Amino acid sequence: MKDTLGREIDYMRISITDRCNLHCRYCMPEVQEPVSHEEILRYEEILRICKGAVELGIHKFKITGGEPLVRKGAVDFIGRLKMLPGVKYVTLTTNGTLLYKEIGGLKKAGLDGVNISIDAVSPQVYQKITGRNAFQEAEKALYACVKSGLQTRINTVLLDENETEWLKLAAFAGQMPVDVRFIELMPIGCAGKASGPSVDYVYEMLKERYEDLHMAADRHGNGPAVYFKSKMLAGSIGFIGANSHRFCSRCNRIRLTSTGELKPCLSYEESISLRKMIRNGADDIQLKNGIKQAILAKPAAHCFSGAEGITERRPMNQIGG
Repeated sequence: MKDTLGREIDYMRISITDRCNLHCRYCMPEVQEPVSHEEILRYEEILRICKGAVELGIHKFKITGGEPLVRKGAVDFIGRLKMLPGVKYVTLTTNGTLLYKEIGGLKKAGLDGVNISIDAVSPQVYQKITGRNAFQEAEKALYACVKSGLQTRINTVLLDENETEWLKLAAFAGQMPVDVRFIELMPIGCAGKASGPSVDYVYEMLKERYEDLHMAADRHGNGPAVYFKSKMLAGSIGFIGANSHRFCSRCNRIRLTSTGELKPCLSYEESISLRKMIRNGADDIQLKNGIKQAILAKPAAHCFSGAEGITERRPMNQIGG
């Protein structure tokens, strides 16, 4: 389905929980009242929404959290989602600390790829950012994912305090066929109090290490990342510059929060409560109309360059990372 600006909206990010076993300081506030279980969408409700979304032309889905693997039944849910007629692509974003033992089940479920969020290699830096020394657990899962044949990416949020880690993280793409993606910090929730550089700054640093770094000719994945190759890399380096290289004119996504709010844009609080519609007895046509309403309400662009314009105040773990 196209929005009012003619953008083809074919991708939905689905948060299945606001809970996480880490406490990344740019994602989750130090003190937060957890959302009650009654407010969280049931898997059957999410699948019903996805069925309506597919009928409107949305065929690609990303499962997120919080940390999605802390929710019981997440792997089975992914299998059920992948089996829905018309679903073409399902991927998972995870911090990787619970991933290792689930890889076999995820492969069997038909998962198409995994994004592992790793912001540091050094234990002390990793713990400073995440609140827990769990890098080795994520690293173990990373190697196992690659060995399993799952398409594997590393997501690194660019922060002032992890500058010492960027070259170390990029080195994973030198060792094996993974995409290492550097993502500009988006000023949502408690991330508004943090700071980090632009992707251009990181590109220049990596260019000194990989002199032949050049833009990849092939397209990777469903999102806005721009990828680069080098003869020194078995994989690729990706950049997502939401602030410095605005890609809103190409945006193809909407976001479903764990509480059933369908968000047209990350930076604004406006949303359509599909949970309320479902629990008030909406039929399938009414539910699809709710999804349509969110797509047609999609704004031309975010407003990350001016904090005064951002109306979304919830932390990222409640919205969906």
